[in-house]
Amino acid sequence: MATATERIPVLVSPAEKSQIANMAKAAGLSVGEFLRQAASAFTPSEDDQILEGMIAQMNKTTTQANEAIDKALRLVAASNKRIAAMERKES
Repeated sequence: MATATERIPVLVSPAEKSQIANMAKAAGLSVGEFLRQAASAFTPSEDDQILEGMIAQMNKTTTQANEAIDKALRLVAASNKRIAAMERKES
């Protein structure tokens, strides 16, 4: 294992700190080693991956919907101009 030389400041509540310290002690590890091992072992769950995919799809469809709304508003504005021109001619 490479020598640890970098710091990652992490703020936790007093209760979280105590819980982490107790878990590290129970595992026979220092808090730092416990957190390193926990971070190394972490892999997003399948649910997280599905959720990330859903969020990406939602962002894509939201962009498409916004573009469609903008296009519709441009068409309405053009139509309103044509109607106003026709009404001026009738007056």
